[in-house]
Amino acid sequence: MKPGIHPEYHEITIIMTDGTEFKTRSCSGKEGDVMRLDIDPKSHPAWTGVQRMMDTGGQVAKFNKKFAGLGTRKA
Repeated sequence: MKPGIHPEYHEITIIMTDGTEFKTRSCSGKEGDVMRLDIDPKSHPAWTGVQRMMDTGGQVAKFNKKFAGLGTRKA
């Protein structure tokens, strides 16, 4: 490997959606940083098979308000 071209590789803590923690090595952040996950294999529909709607910052409510009357016919 060429010296000086690779990012620093250090240990960080990952916190899953259910609160479990584990340590891994990453190029992200600094040594000892904590990464909290919003979606992980324990909560993602692709792995769980269960659909659930996550409203991050009111986006679902904003969408529903904007398109509430779409598809309804006016008499």
